[in-house]
Amino acid sequence: MINQVKAGSVTIGGDAPLALIAGPCVIESAALADETAEQLGQMAKKLKIGLIFKSSFDKANRSSLSSFRGPGFDEGLAVLAGVKAKYALPVISDIHETWQVKPAAEVLDAIQIPAFLARQTDLLIAAAKSGLPVNVKKGQFMAPEDMAQVVGKMAAQTGFGGLTLCERGASFGYHNLVVDMRSFPIMSSFGWPVIYDATHSVQLPAASGQCSGGDRRFIPTLARAAVAAGVDGVFIETHPRPDKALCDGPNQWPLDRLEELLTSLISLHEAVRPLREEFL
Repeated sequence: MINQVKAGSVTIGGDAPLALIAGPCVIESAALADETAEQLGQMAKKLKIGLIFKSSFDKANRSSLSSFRGPGFDEGLAVLAGVKAKYALPVISDIHETWQVKPAAEVLDAIQIPAFLARQTDLLIAAAKSGLPVNVKKGQFMAPEDMAQVVGKMAAQTGFGGLTLCERGASFGYHNLVVDMRSFPIMSSFGWPVIYDATHSVQLPAASGQCSGGDRRFIPTLARAAVAAGVDGVFIETHPRPDKALCDGPNQWPLDRLEELLTSLISLHEAVRPLREEFL
């Protein structure tokens, strides 16, 4: 039995519709956040899909010192607060240090733990105590079975608000990631909803020297496979002009092509719904 998780107005897991976490990789400007959030909100309403707007205030694990990281904690949270107020969307962003949890929780509807920090016990515990749901990305260096320990660390905390486990690919040699579809039923067996990060899975980490590369062509294929395998939601970083994005452009999906992709994913999710309990 999968526990349901609620982030703002969006319910994830169980018999809930396919959930979507989407937005630009990083907050480039308030104008870009507004432009993307407005279009995503209209799309979600039309498709009757639960949407959580995601954009990072700080990308702390950049390849190079010169890589764009975002506006920073205070300014970034202000932008997300504006999106939340203007478009009535729940918002999520990454945290990297324990001191960020409390002020972030005053704005965010869910907290995200980046993949590189999925084993940071103090950070997991602090996030769990916030009372908000937490989306924990499985580290590229972790087996899906390892996420049982993440669940154990967090579920034991007073104030625990639930969590989702997010697959974003596993390291395969240098500069490449692969997605093992067995990961989804394994992580679902821990009792919490599973999210598939379709965009970071096609990332080529540090492949361009001072920044990561990627190949967005494979996003639809992998996303459809993951939904068919029974995930509860998809994570898709999207940008109106991805080739001009300041971070992770090669693996962001064009905003004007997202509705078509989501339509196919929703259809698949509905088709496999009767089989989910049997499979998972």
